Amino acid sequence: MPAIQRRTLGVLSAAQIMAGMGVGVGLTLSTVVLDELSGSTVISGFARTATAVGAALLALPVAKVTGRAGRRAGMTLAYTAALTGCAISVAALSLRNWPLLLAGLILTAGGTTGGITARYAATDLSPQGHTARHLSLIAWTSTIGSVAGPNLAAPTDQIGRRIGLVAEAGPFAFAGLAFALALVIILVLLRPDPFTLARQLHGDKDSAAKRKGTINTAWQTLRITPMARRAMVMLVLTNTAMVSIMTMTPVKLHHDGSSLNVIGFVISLHIASMYVLSPVVGWLADKVGKLPVLVLGMALLLAAAVMVGTADHRIWQITTALIVLGLGWSCGTIAGSALVAESVPIDRRPDVQGLSSLLINVCAAAGTIVSSAIVGVLSYGFLGLAVGIMITLAALWLLTSRPGSTPEGHIQT
Repeated sequence: MPAIQRRTLGVLSAAQIMAGMGVGVGLTLSTVVLDELSGSTVISGFARTATAVGAALLALPVAKVTGRAGRRAGMTLAYTAALTGCAISVAALSLRNWPLLLAGLILTAGGTTGGITARYAATDLSPQGHTARHLSLIAWTSTIGSVAGPNLAAPTDQIGRRIGLVAEAGPFAFAGLAFALALVIILVLLRPDPFTLARQLHGDKDSAAKRKGTINTAWQTLRITPMARRAMVMLVLTNTAMVSIMTMTPVKLHHDGSSLNVIGFVISLHIASMYVLSPVVGWLADKVGKLPVLVLGMALLLAAAVMVGTADHRIWQITTALIVLGLGWSCGTIAGSALVAESVPIDRRPDVQGLSSLLINVCAAAGTIVSSAIVGVLSYGFLGLAVGIMITLAALWLLTSRPGSTPEGHIQT
């Protein structure tokens, strides 16, 4: 079994490197391109809204497919959607049609959904006490692709123009290629399927064909699992805070006169901070507990919000804030995801994880709409204030709420 888990982690890591490039290069340009095509700062924020909506729409179908056919089938659906979305985005740029670009961005969210599924897949065969570490390893391998992606925006744009693509279509074409490679890696190499094998090891050999996993199953599971419920709330708020600030930072820098290379560099530092220390965060979560690491994440997110709120036009302070924001997201996401995985029985994990992804992205979509409105009507500084208030309230709830009991058969953390 250890050998199978090592192979699984290796395959998932390779796929995440490729998919991370696709997500990274797309995130860098989407808001700026939409800002140029639409001529509206408010509409520019809809780029991240579209990807959040897409990830929410894909969450339950991917969870249902995973529950019935395993992680390989679920990730195949996710990366196929991302590849299709990139093709639509290239066409939209050729037509200079921003609504069509939004439609393409909705499907490119399959890259995000696939990444979330990969992180959870890393925990299916994890021995007790190693869940956060294995999950964090997959998050860490995303660093390579995710950091490289934003810095490839300008070069791939130039290559795209040389081969006949319109301006700014090259990065989306490159993202499509990256998602295609991730898809091939999963289809060919993710064998045996970790979720299917884990279910068999838990004596659940025949449930795949007859199960009818639904959102109701996930809600019922959360009602009897207070620890998983707390973890999911913090996952949702952590991601909403991060996305709200990250979405509008490229637009803020663009309006301040920063070049595409500067914007790409800032975003790459932010993405690096999200992933590069993941193994340390995972080790810490397994050693000292998931809840203390969640609290640490809240503190870092609050610090980032304060820096954003007082940055004005200082690029160095905005950059520092984005780095701290990424570290806070890492703590909240790794500890929260591991806590969800450990607290829920294997047969219900796809349902609960699918609901988690749905809520995360619905709230992220709402966050991008609100953040774009705040920046468009008020300022980037007010966005920092709003996020700071949200995180303060979340931290107070986490520190004062009762963890409750863990149902029989679930792992105490």
